[in-house]
Amino acid sequence: MVDGHKFASKVEARRYLELKSLLNAGTITDLQLQTTFILAPGCVILGRKHSPMIYLADFVYCRDGQQVIEDVKGSKIVEQVYSLKRHLMKTVLGLDIIEIRYK
Repeated sequence: MVDGHKFASKVEARRYLELKSLLNAGTITDLQLQTTFILAPGCVILGRKHSPMIYLADFVYCRDGQQVIEDVKGSKIVEQVYSLKRHLMKTVLGLDIIEIRYK
């Protein structure tokens, strides 16, 4: 827990503190945590309702007038679901994800 926010990992909390410092310095603006992007709408398949496919970004902010989307990764190998969502973010929404990696 940092500033009342519960983070999925220590590295994500660490990155939040770095971004908070950049926000306070005026280097970035509009810092958002856990922002949802809809990659595909919900639908009905064979009579069964399916929820929308979403990507939950760790951090979204503006730097130099450009939106930056970040996903913090520890030392774990990137999983297949994340790879698919990263691909859809680019091909469907035209948005890139910046991966922040810590060792």
